Amino acid sequence: MLAHLSHHFKRHWLRIAISSAILVFFLLHVAKRVEWDFLHRLENIAYDARLVFTMPRTKDPRIVIIDIDEKSLAAEGRWPWSRDKLAAMLDQLFDHYGVFLTAFDVVFAEAEETSGLKVLRQLEHENFSIDPAVKNHLLQMEAGLNHDQQFARSIANRRVVMGYFFTNADESGAIAKVGELPPPLFGPKTFAGRKIDFPHADGYGANLPILQNQAYAAGHFISEPDSDGVVRRVPMLYKYKDNYYPALALVVAQAVLKAERIVPGFPEQSKAGRNYTQIEWLELGKVKIPVDNHARTLVPFRGKAGSFPYVSATDVIHGKVDPEILKGRIVLLGTTAKGLLDLRATPVAPDFPGVEVHANLISGMLGLPGQTGISSNIKDNPAYTLGAEFVLLLVSGLIMAIALPAMSPLLATLTTVALLVGITGTNLSIWYWGNLVFPLATGIMSVLVLFLFNMSYGYLVEERGKRQLANQFGQYIPPELVDELNENPQAMSLSSVNKELSVLFSDIRGFTTISEGLSPHELSELMNEYLTPMTRIIFEHRGTIDKYMGDAIMAFWGAPLDDQEHARHAFGSAFIMLNELRNIQERFKAKGWPPIRIGIGINSGNMSVGNMGSEFRRAYTVMGDAVNLGSRLEGLTKNYGVELIVSESTARAVTEYAYRELDRVRVKGKDKPVTIYEPMGLKTDIDDAARSELKLYRQALKVYRSQNWDMAEIQFLNLQKTNPQRSLYKLYAERTAIFREHSPEAGWDGVFTHMTK
Repeated sequence: MLAHLSHHFKRHWLRIAISSAILVFFLLHVAKRVEWDFLHRLENIAYDARLVFTMPRTKDPRIVIIDIDEKSLAAEGRWPWSRDKLAAMLDQLFDHYGVFLTAFDVVFAEAEETSGLKVLRQLEHENFSIDPAVKNHLLQMEAGLNHDQQFARSIANRRVVMGYFFTNADESGAIAKVGELPPPLFGPKTFAGRKIDFPHADGYGANLPILQNQAYAAGHFISEPDSDGVVRRVPMLYKYKDNYYPALALVVAQAVLKAERIVPGFPEQSKAGRNYTQIEWLELGKVKIPVDNHARTLVPFRGKAGSFPYVSATDVIHGKVDPEILKGRIVLLGTTAKGLLDLRATPVAPDFPGVEVHANLISGMLGLPGQTGISSNIKDNPAYTLGAEFVLLLVSGLIMAIALPAMSPLLATLTTVALLVGITGTNLSIWYWGNLVFPLATGIMSVLVLFLFNMSYGYLVEERGKRQLANQFGQYIPPELVDELNENPQAMSLSSVNKELSVLFSDIRGFTTISEGLSPHELSELMNEYLTPMTRIIFEHRGTIDKYMGDAIMAFWGAPLDDQEHARHAFGSAFIMLNELRNIQERFKAKGWPPIRIGIGINSGNMSVGNMGSEFRRAYTVMGDAVNLGSRLEGLTKNYGVELIVSESTARAVTEYAYRELDRVRVKGKDKPVTIYEPMGLKTDIDDAARSELKLYRQALKVYRSQNWDMAEIQFLNLQKTNPQRSLYKLYAERTAIFREHSPEAGWDGVFTHMTK
């Protein structure tokens, strides 16, 4: 195992090194050592996709939005409306409709000047300051014209939550501070020693003191967009002069949950290191509102705009709303009118009403409808997820970097797809059931980039070597062996070596006569029709084409890649080639071409194999006595009237076949005799008649070699009568007759010497 890994690293070290460098690129981003903006954008896209995919898309009737819509503006006049009208609306909401709470997503920072009160006071000062009767009358008129006072009286002793906002210095350095801020939620020492990056402000826009002092509570309605301009989070706490002020949604939820106080939450033991001091939640009684280290909470959008009941503000003022819609509800006063500019870009819509952002937050803090006060329905995005992301990225990246170089393109693709599905599926499960926002885009991108790099590297670099091998061996060996050579090029050598191989020679009988009867075009077409299927068969059995010699084929097994079954593969090729010849005959007959017959010889033995030739031309081939014997065996098929002859070494290697011993021969160019065989088929396929005939033949051959010519001749003639188409019996009968007349020399060992090829 270790040796295999060592070989793998040595072979693919550059590819693994570059993959590791790519992985480090992503790890640095996750560790926030070097941050890449495009990965942040992708993470935002991934977050938005998960949010939209899993939104419940149901309405929450607990929260009703009183909409200052186009209809209301047309009926009541342009905004801002007179404060006495707002006072009347509050009276309607609480006294007539019985709402639980009303929150304003608007701010009343300046005194109203549309009632004529200012003019009246000026007249009082200039013209009527002496007449007591007139002065008394003016005081009575002033009480009726002080709409701010009327509005304050409507706010008093009711659950009315006022809204305000924070600002920072403008380009000129000016800082606006308008109205009166409510008391802060937390004082300066609350977060001492904590490294929390609170959003902070230089100025503010708050409500008139007369209104703020009568309010039940107040909260800011700041919804800061991310870098892409999309609102996904709302800061729950804002820092101003070392004090901390709560969000509008937070104080509304506190009122609904009847929580006595809001408590910042810190983990008892760091999940990301001992110096971990970040805030992770805000407690409202038993409910925890998750926040990040900027004290921001993700907005749990229920769906597109309209996820809460909307009623027109003018209908509330005039008592035209079904009381069941508003009774006991949380009411938010806001606007969807485009002219009032309270539309926000959000993951669910580019023009989402700002008031509904707060409604979604409140709904999420209260939990699922019917389960108020049990648990919030807001996604948590704690800082320790970065550590988990780092580990996941490291593990998946190392798997990709190390494993992909050893894989085929198909397997690498399947592995990558499986990894992507696993990462995405796990992430969605954590999102949906664990209510956690686990980073997704960086992990997906790292896997894709590593995959694309490995595929590109494999094609541009390694495929070049593969193409070189394919160019060198593609015409000689099957594509499967080329692929194996590509995977393990050390397994072969072009230098000549001695190896145990099997060689096959095949030749068409009477090819000269056949070629004389065909035109050059027909002859070329005939050879293509014959050589193509024969070559395919050899390739399918892991053979190497050495050369075509006119109508002859020379092939060998066991090189350039080792093949322990080389004899069996050569043997199998020969049988299928003979079967395929019958199909070829049918096609030839249909085209009017002459039938062809072939002979095949196979020998197994020690041969020299390698790149051989001259400085002008070289070829990968085999040489040696064992090769020559294979060629001689093919030539002997004509003498013995058979299609296939194998040597005794080949027969010993393929033991599952039954053989007919043809002869012991001494071929031209060799002194050492060899026994040659005709394969009859698998031992399990030989029928009783063939077994009986083979037994009689072996007896006759034994008698023949004992030089009992008369008995041998009788037995071979009897075999010839029972099977006249087998010319082997006739050959031995004729040879016996000759030996009767001309006895072999003394010490004859039964070997027949062939003087021709």
